[in-house]
Amino acid sequence: MVKATDLPLLSTPGRPSIHPRGDVAVVSVTRPDISADAYVGQLWSVPLTGGEPRRITRGFRDSAPRHSPDGSLIAFLRAAPGEPPQLHVVSSDGGEPVVVTAQLLGVSDIAWSPDSSRIAYTARVAEQGRYGTVPEIGAGAEAPRRFTTRTFRANGVGYTTDRRASLFVVDVPDVTAEPAVQPVPERSGEKAPDAPTVPESRRLSSFDADVSHPVFTPDGSAVAFISDLHETADVDRANDVYSVSVDGEDEPRRLSAADARRSIAGLAFAPDGVLHVLAQELGDSGRDFVARNTSLYRMPSPDARAEALTDVTDTDIGEVSDIVFTGDGSVVFANRIRGAIRAERLAADGSRTVLTSDSDVVSGIDASGDRIVAVVAGSRDSGEVALLGGPSPEVLTDFSIGLRDAGILPVEHHAVTGRDGQVVEGWLVKPEGDGPFPTLLMIHGGPFAAYTGALFDESQVYADAGYAVVYCNPRGAAGFGEAFGRSIKNAMGTVDFADVIDFFEGVLDADETLDADRVGVLGGSYGGYLTAWITAHDHRFAGAIVERGFLDPELFVGTSDIGDFFGDEYVGTSPEDIARQSPQAHVGSVRTPTLVLHSEDDLRCPLSQAERYYAALKRHGVDAELVVFPGENHELSRSGRPRHRRDRFDVILEWWSRVLPV
Repeated sequence: MVKATDLPLLSTPGRPSIHPRGDVAVVSVTRPDISADAYVGQLWSVPLTGGEPRRITRGFRDSAPRHSPDGSLIAFLRAAPGEPPQLHVVSSDGGEPVVVTAQLLGVSDIAWSPDSSRIAYTARVAEQGRYGTVPEIGAGAEAPRRFTTRTFRANGVGYTTDRRASLFVVDVPDVTAEPAVQPVPERSGEKAPDAPTVPESRRLSSFDADVSHPVFTPDGSAVAFISDLHETADVDRANDVYSVSVDGEDEPRRLSAADARRSIAGLAFAPDGVLHVLAQELGDSGRDFVARNTSLYRMPSPDARAEALTDVTDTDIGEVSDIVFTGDGSVVFANRIRGAIRAERLAADGSRTVLTSDSDVVSGIDASGDRIVAVVAGSRDSGEVALLGGPSPEVLTDFSIGLRDAGILPVEHHAVTGRDGQVVEGWLVKPEGDGPFPTLLMIHGGPFAAYTGALFDESQVYADAGYAVVYCNPRGAAGFGEAFGRSIKNAMGTVDFADVIDFFEGVLDADETLDADRVGVLGGSYGGYLTAWITAHDHRFAGAIVERGFLDPELFVGTSDIGDFFGDEYVGTSPEDIARQSPQAHVGSVRTPTLVLHSEDDLRCPLSQAERYYAALKRHGVDAELVVFPGENHELSRSGRPRHRRDRFDVILEWWSRVLPV
């Protein structure tokens, strides 16, 4: 069975890239490596017309491959140990990759020009005197920072206003050219040869805002990107699509429609040249982001009204930002729906075709001609490359063979009707054997997120240790319509609390192998919030784990990277509303032994949330423990250092062995 030590078996494919001729896809496959304490991976070539997948690069961490439009080259990001990723290109026929950038803080998004001669990318640019721009000035010796904006930090990044994500374009080097030969020092003490030179990149943006998602315009004369350059950007959550010419001489020009305030998460140009975006409506305030489904819009011009091509009642394209077009002009996207992320094809006549099952989880898509490939995860794998378009996905890889050899426990789907008639859907994973098993209620973050029926390392590890694991999507979750998600706006800890408890009781009643008298509860982020809320109002649980929790809405403002708007929109701004929905305000009612687990560098739910909650538990005589992971942020359980991820599992299982022994 899957154990904490099996983390290196979690091989996860990234977004695939199809060769323009449609016969092969390239994908990065990354896994946590315990010995290196890092994520390692290479690029794989996956034939679409027969043949075995094969590894085609051997870097420490190679990712984000994209074929050039003419098919001759592959651009990708390569990171050496302890170094940020840099842009590389390699011939699609193979050979030695050529390094293209030497950005101090690394490269992120990349995009090809239509003629395959240039690549646009984004990279954070450090203010002079900071982040190693002057080797003699360490972080503690930098000049003081001054802030005038409401937000100036981001989880996983740190300060942002002094290292903006900027847009660059670079000419693609000739990968067949003879490499420059560096002289070798003849005598000891002579200067070592310089590092390989890279082409000069042109910076296209220098304004005080981050840019993302670069895409060349159809004629290749400009690069489009997402940014928030409007006057009220410091107050609202809206953004737009802009473009700048590749020579960088003009001012940014807005391309997206101005008929509503939206948060745009993805963009692409259709074969006819019309801009398409994925976006959430934000209401008149530009801040009402709560449980807004993401729709696909067609935007013919900045002055015309945007045309919504999908309906928020049955479609939410909020998990995967890929928009791809097939040869006939159809759009393919990933719809987050009822615990699945489903690939769908939207034809020009408005008809839709579902390409994956109601239980599959799609994490990346690409298309060329009539060929569509996706990375699809199910209950017995962490993601495989599949060819779409037939009666069911044709799986082409077997990256999860190690996991299956270790043993994967079945994932059972359940639907429970709650006290007010609401049907709540979720899953159960339980150990092998006859039971009765101590049972854990596990709660997801977000809250506008969702559990799925795909393989989940958390439930597998806990079940292997002897615990049945119950988890569901209560009201407030994504994938069940906007009304379902918005039902907890200014009502946190009400119907969401009822849903998770009703689902838990329903599954306990339905399965005699579960021990209803030996139960625990745990969750992270919003799941940490609801765990803390539950233990203040329900005392049946032998123990609880409150991880990276949103615990004190009042303290959240001014300390969290989203503190300027998150609590305002979810719990409100009046002292009465805040206190009514605050776990910190109800901590005096908690009697359940509680492990408070947090990361030192968490800027989403800052460490102060955990420290204050833990202190209050101790002051009220609750058996409580605080565990803090150094150097980690809000993403510890998903992308933290591999050894810390393993340590986290050890801490959690040791806690359960004390308060809820098997």
